Amino acid sequence: MLDRFSVLTLEDGSERARALWLTGPLQGEIREELLAAPGPGEVLVRSCFGGVSRGTESLVWRAAVPPSEFERMRCPHQSGAFPYPVKYGYSNVGRVEAGPEALRGRLVHCLYPHQTAYVVAESAVILLPPGVPPARAVLAANLETALNALWDARPLLGDRVSVVGAGVVGALVAFLARRIAGVEVELVDRRPEREALATALGVGFATPEAARDGRDVVFHTSGNPKALASALELCADEASLFELSWFGERTVELELGRSFHSRRLGLRASQVGRVSREARARFGYRERRALALELLDDPALDALIDGESRFDELVSIMPEVVREDSGRLCHLVVYP
Repeated sequence: MLDRFSVLTLEDGSERARALWLTGPLQGEIREELLAAPGPGEVLVRSCFGGVSRGTESLVWRAAVPPSEFERMRCPHQSGAFPYPVKYGYSNVGRVEAGPEALRGRLVHCLYPHQTAYVVAESAVILLPPGVPPARAVLAANLETALNALWDARPLLGDRVSVVGAGVVGALVAFLARRIAGVEVELVDRRPEREALATALGVGFATPEAARDGRDVVFHTSGNPKALASALELCADEASLFELSWFGERTVELELGRSFHSRRLGLRASQVGRVSREARARFGYRERRALALELLDDPALDALIDGESRFDELVSIMPEVVREDSGRLCHLVVYP
């Protein structure tokens, strides 16, 4: 029964589920978890789908999180501590099996690691909007990052926007930017095959050699330090570059001489850990994620999910999924 349903109800009302734990660089194992019966204000969720966050999770799996960031890098409902052993991940879609009547049987999104079932506070889950398929909803966590970046940058009507790096976050930034009236968006990536993704999202595409310059707003999301320098060169005078990549322990060299000052260029970090100050008066973390889920109502975003596996396969498949040069987008985890 445990293998078939991945959660077993015990005589005292508690549950036993299974979770993915990282135990060393590119190593993991499935461990059993004992779940207490949900109390007042709590829900029991059985997982349906999960998403692997290629950027952040690859750094965690490769033990590339610097000690100075061990606490700041903790994800919601994480167990263990960096570097290992740790239970890490933050995009789950499941069905509520126990809890308030209004939620029972409903599909919800939760920032939870890879686990077959879990108990959390009712406030930790958000109902999926009508019209957003549960598999696509795993993109919500990454779309929050993109949404925060758009709030930080505030592109204006008619702006020329470039996004350097056609990974999941970069593609989602481009997807949101092109929804602003009059904004022209170019997605830049060294992989020519990513042009098909740009076309699906309704934005332009260029390799770095052919990318347009004179851009009003530039986002860098590639995770490649060398690409950051190229992204800065795309900026128009007095434009700003918004850096979304997180480089872990790597040192990034950037040329800030030559025309950087005379052109009055801007360089600013954008990170999902805080709601953008431009939107903080109206949006908290929960409201931001709810909006991200609503924005997933476009079938074009299905192009970002380019691989899937069963939960039981994660230990063997994750080293390939998180490999730095794998070229993967979003990997979908399917629960039994």
